[in-house]
Amino acid sequence: MSNIKRAKMTVPQLRERKESHSPLAMVTAYDSTFASIVDEAGVDLILVGDSVATVMQGQRNTLGVSMQDMEYHVRLVASVKPNALIVGDMPFGSYQSSVKDAVDNAVRLVKAGAAAVKLEGGVTMFDTIAAISRVDIPVMGHIGLTPQSYHRMGGHRVQGRTDGREAGGRERLLEDAHSVEQSGAFAVVIEGVPRGLAKEITNKVSIPTIGIGAGPDCDGQVLVLHDILGLTTNTLKFTRKYADIRTTSVDACKQFVEEVRNGSWPDDDHSFH
Repeated sequence: MSNIKRAKMTVPQLRERKESHSPLAMVTAYDSTFASIVDEAGVDLILVGDSVATVMQGQRNTLGVSMQDMEYHVRLVASVKPNALIVGDMPFGSYQSSVKDAVDNAVRLVKAGAAAVKLEGGVTMFDTIAAISRVDIPVMGHIGLTPQSYHRMGGHRVQGRTDGREAGGRERLLEDAHSVEQSGAFAVVIEGVPRGLAKEITNKVSIPTIGIGAGPDCDGQVLVLHDILGLTTNTLKFTRKYADIRTTSVDACKQFVEEVRNGSWPDDDHSFH
């Protein structure tokens, strides 16, 4: 990778990237160590996701994450002052009850260090996205498989495979994408939808689309860092393990345990005199 210092990524630059057909790379990370790694790798955006619940907290879904959790992890990522744009996820319950709550909680994430916030939902979130955008906080939408709708969907299920305007239907997702765009969002995540539908949405909206489990035709892609590094044991169709850090880590710890037990660690070179 070039040693030329990258410019700080901004929201206006993201739209330019769509217009120039230059794909965007977003990685989900939750702390300063991993944020510094992905930023050095050259990602355009770092998503501080509410997936911290399933990836780091051991929860079954994302519904239990609090605003305090998200503020904490945004602060950790922001502490390394990355060139990548920091997007903070708004957790379940932080924006659904009222527009005022949504704006107040978006402000909290920006104060913690986010440059933008992300929230789930399409048509039903029009007023919420518009209100947050009106106070000059950039909003990233999220449609398709929306993890906070876990119970409504009956689990994490691919959306948009059937026709219809009900939640999860193909026509509804097209309406959701249009609504997110018209409400003032600067970008939208498309998760867990058929490739053809994601391509159609990408071609119809003026804002960048970032896919995960949505095929290669979006304006960008996002993966969770722990999946990229092979730190998780989950195998999902829409993720890829680019390394096997889990095995390497287990082997390193096994060697440490063995050396402690056989008395070879610490040796004299690693002791004070």
